Amino acid sequence: MFGKKKFAILSFVSVAVCLLAACSKSSQDSTDQAASSAAVVHASGAELKQQEQLKLKAETDSQRLARILEQNKASLGDRYGARHPQQTIEFFNIKPGMTVVEALPGAGWYSQILAPYLGSKGKLIGADYSADIWQHFSWASENFIEKRKSWPQTWSADVRSWSEGDAPQVVGTNLGAMGPYYDGQVDVVLFIRALHNMYRLQAQQPFYSDALALSFRVLKPGGVVGVVQHQAPDNYSLEWADGSRGYLNKAALIESFEKAGFALVAQSDVNENPKDQPSMDDFVWRLPPSLRGDEANKAAYQAIGESNRMTLLFKKPER
Repeated sequence: MFGKKKFAILSFVSVAVCLLAACSKSSQDSTDQAASSAAVVHASGAELKQQEQLKLKAETDSQRLARILEQNKASLGDRYGARHPQQTIEFFNIKPGMTVVEALPGAGWYSQILAPYLGSKGKLIGADYSADIWQHFSWASENFIEKRKSWPQTWSADVRSWSEGDAPQVVGTNLGAMGPYYDGQVDVVLFIRALHNMYRLQAQQPFYSDALALSFRVLKPGGVVGVVQHQAPDNYSLEWADGSRGYLNKAALIESFEKAGFALVAQSDVNENPKDQPSMDDFVWRLPPSLRGDEANKAAYQAIGESNRMTLLFKKPER
């Protein structure tokens, strides 16, 4: 009787040991399977990341620019149809890795595109107006002028946040503070809707001629200046097109650049708008995005769209 009970106990223990062994093996198998699955997921993630990096490396400059424009579409896209950033940047032959001076970047509409496009091998220099220009603006209060002193730091911080992970070297300065350190270091200087105020104040102080001379000095031999500027009707007088209304005469502008040592190498109609036909009393800021004109005509101004703009490419001689 005792032998049968002992045998039953031993049998039960054997079965329990087997079950525990089976459970342990099952648990180890599950752990191994989970680890294997995690490794597969990790490998898949790494492969996807590698594939994405290879895809980005294989991008043409045009594809890179198109991708950046698409990424910025939510915040900037409502102006693409008027400003044509892809065609304009490509017309100026700007490439990733270049050193670019953007004159008067303002709130950074173009900076948000240029910074990630230039990438970590590039350099973007934002150059505000010379500090002493603001005294000539009737609306510029002492408080505004004081705050403007911090613009280089504010703009630089914004630019870095717009191109995280592939940010260019960023420098914020002003046109009057670009000393000899910059001489011969720059590939492209951009004046996008930035010349009229300097032009109109030339009689008080040579802001305009100084900006052209500076551009010539900082550019490498063969470097270029890209200009997008509100264009006055050709038959309007030079007095009307003196910049006070925002518009400049194209022939006079070209002549001034040539006198500064540049050669006009190309013109584009990409930013022209034949609907913009200003009267003798009009100024450019009646149009979008400013819409500072007569409230009763706001719908008509919206229908016109942004201003008629010349798009010009000048080159510093190779020697």
